[in-house]
Amino acid sequence: MGFEREFDIMVVPTKGEINAPPPPPPRKNLSFSVVELNDKDIKTSSQELERILTQYLETLSHRTEYHIGYPVNICYEHHTVLAPLLQFHLNNCGDPFTQNTVDFHSKDFEVAVLDWFAQLWEIEKDEYWGYITNGGTEGNLHGLLIGRELHPTGIIYASKDSHYSIFKAAKMYRMEIETINTLVNGEIDYADLRSKLLLNKNKPAIINVNIGTTIKGAIDDLDLILQILQKCGYSNDRYYIHCDAALYGLIIPFIQHAKIITFKKPIGSVSISGHKFLGCPMPCGIQITRKRYITSLSTKIEYIASVDATISGSRNGLAPIFLWYSLCMKGRAGLQEDAKICNENARYLKSRLHKAGISAMLNESSIIVVFERPNDPKFIRHWQLSCTRDMAHVVVMPGITRETTDSFLKDLMLEREKWYQIGTTLPPCLADDIGSQNCLCSYQKMHH
Repeated sequence: MGFEREFDIMVVPTKGEINAPPPPPPRKNLSFSVVELNDKDIKTSSQELERILTQYLETLSHRTEYHIGYPVNICYEHHTVLAPLLQFHLNNCGDPFTQNTVDFHSKDFEVAVLDWFAQLWEIEKDEYWGYITNGGTEGNLHGLLIGRELHPTGIIYASKDSHYSIFKAAKMYRMEIETINTLVNGEIDYADLRSKLLLNKNKPAIINVNIGTTIKGAIDDLDLILQILQKCGYSNDRYYIHCDAALYGLIIPFIQHAKIITFKKPIGSVSISGHKFLGCPMPCGIQITRKRYITSLSTKIEYIASVDATISGSRNGLAPIFLWYSLCMKGRAGLQEDAKICNENARYLKSRLHKAGISAMLNESSIIVVFERPNDPKFIRHWQLSCTRDMAHVVVMPGITRETTDSFLKDLMLEREKWYQIGTTLPPCLADDIGSQNCLCSYQKMHH
């Protein structure tokens, strides 16, 4: 069928190329079923398949310009080079560091990627173990599983702003969990953490440290948490620290004066998402831990001629190659430049929002701009925003230019005039969510 030719010439529009009014509507779930080829009319059946896929591709291409609410880097150009790999089934089953009995895997690429991250996070090659996961959630599940194996009676401590996968892990593993309050910027409340550690001093602590929270991009102070553990009487063998660095694991190391993730500190594991800041067409992640911790999880599986300490067993063999290629093409210099530009563009957006009289906040070293929730579900859907309570946010990823944020702000201002023109409806007060200094609602203006 002709779909292959259509795909070859189809190019995702770059910034500024989408100029046909009106803007494309949000994608709706397509209502169709499996279309089996009809032996009597193969041509018609093939054309229907081609039509469905072409329509789907066109919709995705048009909607990239309005993808600003979720942390996914869709600005990569290596799909053409790596597309021929799609003809092979690549399965990195089992341990990345063992030889396979079949040739259709990419463990050599996987180990190269893991070595790169081990060097970034300062742990020697012979002291770490890790694997490429199916995403940040699997990395969190694996990190907390190691913590539980080392401390079977341990309690998980996680701030209420932690990713939902942390609470999923506690439920799956039937572990006790203490939910810690947060400061207004989204960081863990250190006083609350201290009080709860003291209350449960008879049990080991398994602590989830957020290197960038989901909604506000807040970074927990690892050094302060280590000090609290010491002052509460927890020796190194009575706690385990997992760092959830899903988005910020590839930003923080490249921003000057930012807090650094390093295994030179007594942490147990770090996980990031590969499809977020770096960018990858399929969800994936990287999980790194200390090699000595993995023994209790490793099981020898004769069927695959390998030991296995992973969560999923069979793993996508394409993801390591895409990650390897991206790291080779970008390098540390490219990632540093991306981090710098995203950080600057986030500050630009926050400043523009404040000048327009809209409540907004931006944490230090963050690329997540939090602002008042738009008063229209259609607007939220159009710009694909993520919302919590009265807050929404824009995640300023690579590829989201100032032209994009200007277009968003212009649209927001026009719609906002309609929402609040009568005066009976007022913008929400966000003082409790983002701090009174960042809230520009009428109540805060009146009192300040």
